[in-house]
Amino acid sequence: MQFWQSRFVSGETPWDRGAVNPHLHAWLAAGDVPKGRVCVPGCGSGWEVAELARHGFEVTALDYAPAAVERTRALLAREGLDARVDMADVLAWTPEAPFDAIYEQTCLCALHPDSWGEYASRLHRWLGADGVLLCLFMQAPRPSAAEGWIEGPPYHCDIAGMRALFPGTRWRWPKPPYPIVLHEMGATELAVRLVRI
Repeated sequence: MQFWQSRFVSGETPWDRGAVNPHLHAWLAAGDVPKGRVCVPGCGSGWEVAELARHGFEVTALDYAPAAVERTRALLAREGLDARVDMADVLAWTPEAPFDAIYEQTCLCALHPDSWGEYASRLHRWLGADGVLLCLFMQAPRPSAAEGWIEGPPYHCDIAGMRALFPGTRWRWPKPPYPIVLHEMGATELAVRLVRI
């Protein structure tokens, strides 16, 4: 937690666009976010939390860095918006009731891959039947990967690995190609909408 806390306190957050991820706008415009309860794990500065709340969703945001929680709450207060913001470890937290959708943008790539299996299982449990998982899979390959090194964060979310992590026995996958979302820090994200089976 201290690593992320120090980043938010110092303002060293190059992953933070300072605005809503553009693909969330696309999903909202297309009606791809089911109405109801939405979770945003690893909410960071809360841009997407505020946008979802602005669109009338019942939002629960999670982060385990106190400074991130404070940022999100401050943004909501400035905008006059309402959402639940909890300081929580996503690998230990359990919702009170299933969600209709989960917006997964930067939480997965921030977790060490050793934790990915547990996290993916939790996301499946957090959603109700036919719940939607809106994924922005970070594409951040490093040359050292050719020698077996795993470096991050952000950790590279290779699409083959994502297919194994979120298998077709538990999730309905759309057909590729997937939209590519550009980021100022040089990385890209693949936007994939999964439906819980």
